[in-house]
Amino acid sequence: MELAGKRVLVVGAGKSGLSAARFLLARGAKVTLTDSRDAKELHLVCDDALQGLRLALGAYPDVTEGWDFVVTSPGVPPDIAPLAGARKAGIPVIGEFELATQHAQSPVVAITGTNGKTTTTALCGQIFRDAGYKTLVAGNIGVPLTSEVDGFGPDGVIVAEVSSFQLETATTFHPQVAVILNITPDHLDRHGTMKKYVQAKAAIFANQKPGDWTVLNFDEPYTASLAGLTRGRVIFFSRKHNLDRGVFVCKGMIVFRDGQREWELMAASALSLPGNHNLENALAAGAAAWVMGVPLESMAKTLTSFPGVPHRLELVAEIGGVRYINDSKGTNPDASIKALEAYAQPIVLIAGGRNKGNSFADFARLIREKVRVMIVLGESAGEISQAAREAGFTDIIQAPDLESAVRLAYGEARLGEIVLLSPACASWDMFRSYEERGDLFRQSVLSLVREAG
Repeated sequence: MELAGKRVLVVGAGKSGLSAARFLLARGAKVTLTDSRDAKELHLVCDDALQGLRLALGAYPDVTEGWDFVVTSPGVPPDIAPLAGARKAGIPVIGEFELATQHAQSPVVAITGTNGKTTTTALCGQIFRDAGYKTLVAGNIGVPLTSEVDGFGPDGVIVAEVSSFQLETATTFHPQVAVILNITPDHLDRHGTMKKYVQAKAAIFANQKPGDWTVLNFDEPYTASLAGLTRGRVIFFSRKHNLDRGVFVCKGMIVFRDGQREWELMAASALSLPGNHNLENALAAGAAAWVMGVPLESMAKTLTSFPGVPHRLELVAEIGGVRYINDSKGTNPDASIKALEAYAQPIVLIAGGRNKGNSFADFARLIREKVRVMIVLGESAGEISQAAREAGFTDIIQAPDLESAVRLAYGEARLGEIVLLSPACASWDMFRSYEERGDLFRQSVLSLVREAG
C-alpha cells in the first residue's frame, strides 16, 4: 500500500497506536490520532517522530471526514463509533499489526493460542537467534511490529505473537509458518461465542498458500479440527500421541518425524522450563523452527537453556524455604490451571481480578486438589470464592489489594510450599496490565526478602 499523502485516522493512543502513527508519518501519510481519553489521562508525550501528527483526544472526530483508511489498536473494541462508522461508510479498517505485515520483507512465523503464546514466541525467537538468524520478536508480546519491521529484510525472520484481537483486523496477513497452540474459552466478553473466537484464531492461516506450514496441537480438539481448513502443509505436535509425521514425545524423548525418517532430539525432562504446558510450547516452537530449516543440534541447546519470560512461572525469590512464583500472565482459568499443574508442592494461591466471561468451575476443582490456602482479591474475588466452595474448598482469605495479599501469603506459607500469583483473570480492575500487576508482586516479595535480612 502506498502511504504518502494518504489521510489516516489512528484509533487508540496507547503503545500500538503511537507506533502506527510514527510508521505512517515516516511514509508521508497525513495522520490523526484519536482516543476517548484526553492527553492528561494518556500521559501523552510526542517525540520528534510524531511531528506533523494531528491529535483528536477526549472525543472522536467525524469518521466521514474523508479518511482513506483507519488503523485501530488491538485493545480498541470493534464496535466503537469511529470503527463502526468507518465500516458503514465503506472506509477500510485495519489493525496496527496488519499495517506492519503489509510492509514486512522477512518471512513471518506467527504464533497464537489461548495460552502459551508469549513463552512460545520468545522461545521460538531464541531458537532462531541461537541458530544465527537475524530475528525480530514482536507483536502481542509487547513490541508493536510497526516499531521494528523496517530493520528486517529478506535475510531475517520475524517471530510474531498474534492475539485474537489482532487477527480480527487482519486482511492480507500471510505468515510462512502459522502456529496455533490451543483454543480454550477466553475473551468471550469480546468475541461473544466460542465459534467466533475460533474463527478469529483461524484467521492466522487464512491467506496461507500450499507451500506454507500450519503447526497445530494434535491433543487439543478445537485446534486439531482446523487441519482441514488450511491451505498450508499441516504439521502436528503432540505430548500424548505418537505421530506418523510431526513433533511428539515417545518414551520420554522429543522426537521429530517427517513420515519416513525420525530423529530423537533430547529427553523431555531436560527442558529448562517446568510443566507439561511448557513441554507443549517447546514442541510447537521446535516444529516451527524445524520446517524453517533450523538444525536440530542448535535447537536442543536452546531448549535446555531458555530461562522463560517474565510473569510466567517466574521465580522471584525463596524466603524461609518458600518459593514465590510470579504467574501474572495467567489471565484466564485455563492458564492458571496449567500453572497449578506445574508444581507438586502444596500451594498458597493468590487469584482474582477481572473475569473475561469465563467459568471458574474447572479451576476450582483443581484448587481443591493442589492448594492449601487461597487468597482472593479484585472484582472476581467473590465469584472465585463461590466456585471454590462449591468444589469443596473453604480455606479462603480475601485481601483488599495485591500488596496485602502477598503479606497474607507470607504469613500462611509453610516450609517447602509455593506462593503462587496466578490470577486466572485480567488485571484491568486494579492495574493497567498484567505486567504492572506482576511487577508489583515482584516488588512486594523483594520487600519481604529485605525485611527477612
